[in-house]
Amino acid sequence: MKHFKSIILVSIAYAIGTISCSVDQSKKQHPIYDRTQIVTQADSALNLLIAGNNRFVSDSAFDDNIGKTKRELLKSKGQKPFAVIVTCSDSRVAPELLFDQGLGDLFVIRVAGNVLDSVGIGSIQYAVEHLHVPLVVILGHESCGAVAAAVKGGELPGSLPAIGKRIEPSIEIVKGTGAKDDITDKVIDQNVLENVSILEKDKLIEELIKTSKVKVIGAKYHLETGLVTYF
Repeated sequence: MKHFKSIILVSIAYAIGTISCSVDQSKKQHPIYDRTQIVTQADSALNLLIAGNNRFVSDSAFDDNIGKTKRELLKSKGQKPFAVIVTCSDSRVAPELLFDQGLGDLFVIRVAGNVLDSVGIGSIQYAVEHLHVPLVVILGHESCGAVAAAVKGGELPGSLPAIGKRIEPSIEIVKGTGAKDDITDKVIDQNVLENVSILEKDKLIEELIKTSKVKVIGAKYHLETGLVTYF
């Protein structure tokens, strides 16, 4: 009887091992992104983001490209991200997850309200000028607390007014249209467009746009569906 139980346990262990190997082989056959390839075109970079977000939305995201081998490769070969993502600090908005990308794929800048100051712009300049990243995405999201607070107005504590001040131009534009419904949501979108415009007018980035080395676009993350839409 003990011998029979041993045979069963060995069989189960073998089956689990076989399934595990099959899963591993499947992942190897479908890598997220081949890091030996350097993405130089904005459209190719955008397609990678769209494909990754589709995997995220459909609950079929991969979990490789974040382990020891990848870390060691990035240490020895250096980083070659294919997209800059400027987005909010909101804990629900994690670019590497919602675009299903691994270490070294995205150059991420996060600040409440996804607003830009000289430090943020300088970080983007570094990415596009020195790392030759071809795509910059300003990513807003639904239910942004920073934008909602700015729209509500009133006195804000500490350094929070510095964030609200950078959202104010978008509030004025939206209110200038006579809009009365969904003000916050409209300001979220306008805030993205305002920051796209700021980058397009930056001398260094503007020159790279003119020579088709960089593209700057706006996008919005939808919390409930997980989908990212582009402006």
